[in-house]
Amino acid sequence: MSDVSSFDSAQADLGGADQPATSDKAQFGLAAVLVLIGGYTLYDASTLRVGFGDPVGPRAFPYAIGSVMVVLGILLAVATARGDRGEVEGGEDVDLSQRADWVTVLKLVGILVFTIATIDWLGWAITGAVLFAGAAWALGSRTLIRDALVGAVLSVGSWYAFYSGLGIALSPGILDGIL
Repeated sequence: MSDVSSFDSAQADLGGADQPATSDKAQFGLAAVLVLIGGYTLYDASTLRVGFGDPVGPRAFPYAIGSVMVVLGILLAVATARGDRGEVEGGEDVDLSQRADWVTVLKLVGILVFTIATIDWLGWAITGAVLFAGAAWALGSRTLIRDALVGAVLSVGSWYAFYSGLGIALSPGILDGIL
């Protein structure tokens, strides 16, 4: 008996049994966005031209994604109308009294701008290593040599993975002929 009464009091605290159910406009909005994007995806898939030699063609995947989005949007709207709500989040380990660290954000933006500006000239292998090491430094790492080595291994490895595995040549930059 005590389990039932504690469940009822917990449900009342969350806006359950003793309080009138209010509609959750955010969930209805999300459901509408899902249906709209899914409907547009279905429409866009119907405009694709398919050759006679390919029975499946490029339409199958957008039709599947669009259909799933529409169905999920409708199911979310029905669940919301029935009064279902998501669980209340317990929260994250975030101190909301602290201000945003804009210096870190500016460091990351600077590293990203550097990567965008120099990728054609320096190539992915070098800019990828700088991107990794710079992001690690901006986020607080103080082992720059290790970060640069790990970044170099990851960027050269991903360059070869794209080139050999996928047949996509990333910019070699100044290392053209070496990679």
